[in-house]
Order: sequence, then structure tokens, then C-alpha cells
Amino acid sequence: MCGIGGVFTHHAGDSIDPQLLVNMAAIQAHRGPDGFGYQIHDSGVGMTHARLSIIDLEGDRARQPFRSSCDRVLMAHNGEFYDFQRIRAELVAQGVRFNSKSDSEILLHLYLQQGLEATLPQLRGEFGFALFDRDVDCLYLVRDRFGIKPLYWTMTSEGLVFGSELKVLFAHPAVKRDFSSEGLFHQLMQTMVPGSTAFAGIFQVQPGHVVKVQRQGGLLRTSGHKYWDLDFPKADERDPAIGEEEHIKAIRSSLLEAIEMRLVADVPVGCYLSGGIDSCSILGLAAAVNQTPIKAFTIGFDDSRYDETDIAREMAEVTDAEQDVMRLSGDDLYDHFETTLWHTERTIYNTLGVAKYLMSRHVRHVNYKVVLTGEGSDELFAGYPAFRRDMFLHGQDHLSNGDQEQRQKRLDQANSLVTGAMLAAKPVEDPHLTAAVGFTPSCLQPWLACAPLVPSLLAQHHREAMQGYEPGKAIAAALDRSQIEERHVLDRAQYVWIKTMLEGQILTWGGDRVDMANSMEARPPFLDHHLAAVAVQVPPELRIKDQREKHVLREAVAGLLPERLYHREKFAFMAPPAHADDEKLQKLDQLVQMHLSQESIEACGLLDPEGVQQLLERHRNAETPAHERVQLDAMVNHLLGVQILHKLFVQTDVPSQARQAADARGWQVREPAKVF
Repeated sequence: MCGIGGVFTHHAGDSIDPQLLVNMAAIQAHRGPDGFGYQIHDSGVGMTHARLSIIDLEGDRARQPFRSSCDRVLMAHNGEFYDFQRIRAELVAQGVRFNSKSDSEILLHLYLQQGLEATLPQLRGEFGFALFDRDVDCLYLVRDRFGIKPLYWTMTSEGLVFGSELKVLFAHPAVKRDFSSEGLFHQLMQTMVPGSTAFAGIFQVQPGHVVKVQRQGGLLRTSGHKYWDLDFPKADERDPAIGEEEHIKAIRSSLLEAIEMRLVADVPVGCYLSGGIDSCSILGLAAAVNQTPIKAFTIGFDDSRYDETDIAREMAEVTDAEQDVMRLSGDDLYDHFETTLWHTERTIYNTLGVAKYLMSRHVRHVNYKVVLTGEGSDELFAGYPAFRRDMFLHGQDHLSNGDQEQRQKRLDQANSLVTGAMLAAKPVEDPHLTAAVGFTPSCLQPWLACAPLVPSLLAQHHREAMQGYEPGKAIAAALDRSQIEERHVLDRAQYVWIKTMLEGQILTWGGDRVDMANSMEARPPFLDHHLAAVAVQVPPELRIKDQREKHVLREAVAGLLPERLYHREKFAFMAPPAHADDEKLQKLDQLVQMHLSQESIEACGLLDPEGVQQLLERHRNAETPAHERVQLDAMVNHLLGVQILHKLFVQTDVPSQARQAADARGWQVREPAKVF
């Protein structure tokens, strides 16, 4: 894993400052502290790369960017390609010569031999890459299928600028650093519109997409297309002849293969371990495959209602794993809130993001660079409570009103701690999402419930700009209806989550950004697209069976799970919210006084002081219902977040900060800078 960046100028003859490329690498050195490289092509494209050494540790031969021997192609890659040894061997047998043992180099040779469209289906793993082809005067920006790795871009007066993080773009003086009114609105309600960011004119490459940047007559024209999607089968496309046991075996086999591939590294590989089926399944199978004990890292909280260390410890003992438990308090979480946001570059509704930042830091301190994680299991196998709600409300017509009420009551009781975040306290109906999906997905309802609170929190000019704005309409418009139509209710609910919450939350402030903040690579086997292709074939009634989520996965790994974990209902892994702990609430108040004072709010110009004060008073009121306090906890975190993001990326001179980072590391331009 690494970090990339670069510039594609409007005209082929435009010069590119090599020091700028060095600065763009330096400001993301946390992603790649083991070295940097840059290349400038005489066709007006420059790329930079900060390297985290995982595969091929031999000298500098794996240093990127890579260029072809004919100087036609220049590329920079962030991520991991699995199964690269087999692909490399096949290419070598055909006469292709490699200069390194890096997995990244297969991209260069596959593209030269087969072109982009034939190459993409062969790439297995998590990645974001840029590839320039001189012969067609075109730059391609490509992101992996689920959005595990980030990739951003923007158009400026000097050309297109891209990078693995927003701060890489901001290191370029031509990139404007201003919140958009829409981006600000969605930061405060949690759910982003797919492909967007908080900042005006800055976009993400969407998961499973290619952004093509074509130079034509001194202009850069961007276009995009999707090269992959989940593609749940339509109602009549699943093979009814495949029985439950066959599905279970297929899931077990595909998961094991995905884990085996992700254990390949030239450094030790550990596992994250919570008390959930997801991480326990990963650890159990990884331990069975590995010849030596696995190091397992567990986060523990000082509030027993949110702590899962007991179950995690039981799983570690069963697998003979070497468990490392890091316990966190309210002090730990809010003391590192601002630092975490510098890395996430978006707001977070729960301090689990901070906890994961601290865990990745600890992992690196004990000399581990790579861990396997459980992200993606709930998405593929319908683990979240919102999916169960959608299933019995919209996907089981045979249920009576009484049966639905009984199931709703059971669901509410099991999720009382997270109602207001994982589940809405009251149903929320959005006409645009209902028109697109057939119903308003329960996973979006808690955040749609926040939307009416947002206008009064906005500064006047933002409030006026957003008058009449409908966030559900914007989200619905970003969904591919061809992937929703004629699908089962559960398929539709999972698809919406994957396109919104997975990419915008789980894999961002709960994944790559807080892992790579400490130069630590997280590999999620459940998000292997070969496994996903098997998982979408599992009928809905085997994903949720007899009100039990993830049924087919439970059965696939039943032999390695402790008994109580096998029977345990899904519990959302969250850090204790601020209102649940007086010590944590005091820490939160310190941040509120610092960032949400009238003076601070007026200096940033994003928020309305009166509206913010009213929300804070409601949050502090002991008579406010528990579910509403959970919701308000999230909104206070978002209010703090936008103020802190403004301080870090708008008020701060990021180009100067990037140059200082380069100087501090001794990363300098190689003289003379080579242009080829």
C-alpha cells in the first residue's frame, strides 16, 4: 500500500515543477514512509508515489512511478494486486521481462499487452491507480470495485490534479480549498452523495469506475464508465437447484481462498479481532492456514456495554492466537479527535474512527505493517439490523401486522444502544429513495432523520444556497437503477448500503484513512470480488433465516466459532457515545468550547451560532430521550468535524505545509529532474 498523486496539464508542452511532486508525496508520507519517487513525462504529465514496502523489499527496484521501456506508459499504483505471482509467471512465459518482484508491475505489462478493458477483470484486490498512455494522450484514473482504496481528482487552471488523499490535491497551489454548500450539508447529516466530497469541485473516483481524461485541442475532457458492479441476480435468475449446503460450501471455499491470497506478504501479517463473527471467521481460517500463530489485535472499551474483549479472548484462545488488547477511555478518544480528522478528511459520527486510528498506531509500534480485517461481511451477508428490518417490512409479504410488530420489538430491544445511529427511532420516508428503491432503506433513515435539523445549523449564505434542497433526491440520483430493478428487497437494501455507507464511512473513516494514517495496511478478505460473486447468488432466505442474520456465513464457519459467538446476534461495533460517560462528555465539552464558540463559528463562516447553541442545549438536557441523544451525539461530532476540517484544510496554507513536510524528511528533487 502506498500513496499516489500527480498532474496532467492542459497542454503537452506545459512544464511541471518537480518540487511540487515531491511535496505531494511528502504530505502523504504516512501512507508511504519507506521512500518516494516521481516521474515527469514530456507529454505534460507528472506522477509521484510514497511507498510502504510490503512486497519486494529488495532495494529500490520496486520504486514507483513505473514507466515502460518504450516510454509510452507511465503509471502509479496504490494498493495490492493478489494472485500477481501467477499473472507474472504467465507473462514471463510469453517473453515479458520484469524489472521488479512488485505486484504493481503486472499492471504495466498487462496494459501494454492487452489494453485497459481486458486488464481490469484480471486485477484482484484493492487499488487506486493512475495510468498515462502517450499514444492516445490520455490519463486513466481507476479505483477498486468496492472503494477500499481512495482516489480523488479536480480540474484546475493548470490541469487535472489527482491523489490518494485530499491533502495531496491541496498541496497544489492551483487547487481551491472551499466547502461546497452541498458538501457541508451532507457532512452534517453523515451520508455523502456517492462520488462527492465536502469540497467544491473535488470528486472521488467512484468504486468500480474508470475516469478517462482525454487531452483534445488544449482542453482536458473527462468521462467515466463503470467496469464492475455487484450485479445481484434478478428474481428469476438464481438457480433454485443449488441447495443450502452447496451455498455454504461455496462460501467457505471462496472465503478461504481470499484469506490465503491476503496472507501473502514479505512482512508479518496479523488480524484485527473483535467479538463479531466477521473478524473471528478471518482469524479462525487464517490460523488454520498459517504454520505459525497469528497475532490478533483487539480494541477494548472501558464501558462494558460496548466492550467485546471477552468473546474476542475466547476466540484467540481457540485458535492459539497471540492476542494484543488495547484498552481505550474517553480521554484517549477525544484527545486524538482532531488528528484523526486530519487523516479522514471528512466528519465522523462516532469516535470508533479515533479508536481505529489509535489501534493502527499501536500495530505499527509492535512492528506489524499488515492486518486482515472483517469489513464487508455484513454487507455481503446481511448482517446489519437495518437489513432485518427491511426484510420483514418489505420482503416477507406473508407476515401479519402482528408478526411484523413482534419482530420490530425484538429488533429494537437488541439494538437499543445504537438506535438513533444504526436504526432510526421512527420510520423516515423519502419519496425519491422510495421511487428509486421501492422503499426508503432503513440504513439511510437515521441520517435522513438528521437532515431537517441541518438548515438551522448552517450559516446564512449556505442556508440560502440549500433552500429546498432534498438530500434523499441527490443520493437516489447517484444510484444505478439497473442494479436495483427486479431485485429482491434484501438485495436492494444491501446494494444501497454498499454504495453509500460502506464506501463513505466503513472504508473511509473506519478503514483506509485511519489505517494508513500510521502506515498500516488493512486487507479485507470479505471484499474479494470473487467471493462477492458467490455471495450474491445466496438466496435472501439463507442470508437471513429465522430472523438470524448472516446464516450462511455462520454455517460455513460453524466448526471454528465458540458456541456463544455462533448463537450471538449482531451487535454494532461502536465506541461509547459521549453522553454515555461523564468523563467523555467533559472531553467533548472541551472541544466544543474550542471549536464551537461564537468566535470560532463566525471566523469559519460555515455554521450559525444560534442554531448550534440550541442543538448543544438539547444534547446536554438529561430529559432528552436516549435515542435522540445518540442522534445528537453524532451531530455534535459532525459540527466539530466541519469546524476542524476548515481549520486544517482551508485556514492552513497546505502547499507550504507540504513543502515543510518534504524538507523535514529530506525528500528533495533529484538534480537534474529527469523528463522523458
